[in-house]
Amino acid sequence: MRKFFLVFLAFVCMVTLIASPSQAKDSQYRIGVVLKALDSDFWLSVKRGAEAADKKYDNAEVIILAADREINVQQQVQIVEDLITQGVDALCIAPSGSQELIPTFEKAYQAGIPVLLIDTDAPWDKKACFVGTDNYQGGTVAGSFIAQSLNGKGKVALITGIMGHQTHMDRVKGAEDVFAKFPDIKIVAKQPANSERALGMQVMENILTSNPDLDAVFCTNDEMALGALQAAEAAGKKIIIVGFDANKDALESIIDNGLTATIAQNPFAMGLYGVENAIKLLNGEEIPKKVDTGTTLVTIDNAEEFLKQKEELSL
Repeated sequence: MRKFFLVFLAFVCMVTLIASPSQAKDSQYRIGVVLKALDSDFWLSVKRGAEAADKKYDNAEVIILAADREINVQQQVQIVEDLITQGVDALCIAPSGSQELIPTFEKAYQAGIPVLLIDTDAPWDKKACFVGTDNYQGGTVAGSFIAQSLNGKGKVALITGIMGHQTHMDRVKGAEDVFAKFPDIKIVAKQPANSERALGMQVMENILTSNPDLDAVFCTNDEMALGALQAAEAAGKKIIIVGFDANKDALESIIDNGLTATIAQNPFAMGLYGVENAIKLLNGEEIPKKVDTGTTLVTIDNAEEFLKQKEELSL
């Protein structure tokens, strides 16, 4: 009986989460925002951006949902399909699987629901707009910083997100293209850690076992970078470690001389501009096919400034 009650309660909570926005104001449009997860500073910032757009426009309600982990692609597919069934007017999606969600994008398109992609792009030419980081460019910034820090010589590892995930593939490709210009920089390992800190630590431990003389590692998000740092510290090694996202923990680590650097994104802008462009599109306005929300290299020189900005925004 207790098990049934808990399942029923979970169902009621989900229905409430989906239905509550339309109770708040009588709106012309309903926009579904589907994120990869809500378990990190980054995704909470995207969520706040979408909520800011919701407050800005009286003619739209924003429904924000997410899978419980970034690797749960099928859960995200189900969330999107449920929103299609509900008949939302537009979708803003940060796809966990750039290829895997294309059939679901097609279902939305066939139902007359425009799809905007945020954070992560996908090779699907019917998207209304992509709002996010130029991840390839961000990867080149990270790669250039590592190459300069090594004076063009050393052993480097790459720790990536979910295999086949376009965002992480682009970041890796950007760094690899930079390293290819330096004959004395060798990529000795490239392994996925699914954007998770604990797995990042485990992967880094394995890499260090095989490459005890490793000089640097580029992790395609901060959670993995922080895990890699734990492994390096446990092994008593000081290694150049560069992450991506500039989350609060990473910034504090840089200030404390832990992580070496990170690439800052603007996740708040992804949520804000994603929803704003969806509303503009529904209003019959023209919108750009791509909105680059920008990147910045963060090191010990500017980490305190970025941390202060985050604290001021309560992100």
